[in-house]
Amino acid sequence: MWELVKAGGWLMLPLIFSSIFTVAIIIERFIRLKRSQVLPQALLVQGADVESVISHLEHDDAQNSPLGRILKAGYAHQNQGEQFARAQMEATASQEISYLEKNINFLGTLGAIAPLLGLLGTVIGIIEAFLVVDIGSSGNASMMMPGISTALITTAVGMLIAIPAMIAYRYFQRVVLEYVAELEQQSTLFHAALFYKKAAHVQEHRRAS
Repeated sequence: MWELVKAGGWLMLPLIFSSIFTVAIIIERFIRLKRSQVLPQALLVQGADVESVISHLEHDDAQNSPLGRILKAGYAHQNQGEQFARAQMEATASQEISYLEKNINFLGTLGAIAPLLGLLGTVIGIIEAFLVVDIGSSGNASMMMPGISTALITTAVGMLIAIPAMIAYRYFQRVVLEYVAELEQQSTLFHAALFYKKAAHVQEHRRAS
């Protein structure tokens, strides 16, 4: 392995760092973007009945998920009015969406840069191969092999990094878009059910008095 790295030349260093960052981001996003951590089943609003959701929001573990933090923001500010609670939920949702998208764009950047680094290695390797041979004479063609090896190795490594990086980038993009749509849906349902329930209690109180 070390001989392969040496044969690839100095461009193998940024390629190795790119591969390390790619693997680390993929693992981290797979862990953080589990559905159970983003949209816990206990916090999903079913119809207009929000009693079970509210009971879970009153526990500290509700703060451990993006959905929980969004719903908690609306529930905690319900006494300030419907519009204020909605604004708090929207502000929290913006922060949570940024958190869900964390490092995904960087992963896409790595996927785009890696093949370019490989291509740069190809160009440098070919240049080195021709420089060591006097083109105007009958030089030994074997002298060109180190440069050609550099060109082929860096190109291959760049593609090996770029392919999984781009696949993971597209996958995580799709997952985040699906989560954002569900977070918006659940937030709307919770907000509507919460203030519908509150308005119903007010009407019952007025009738009783």
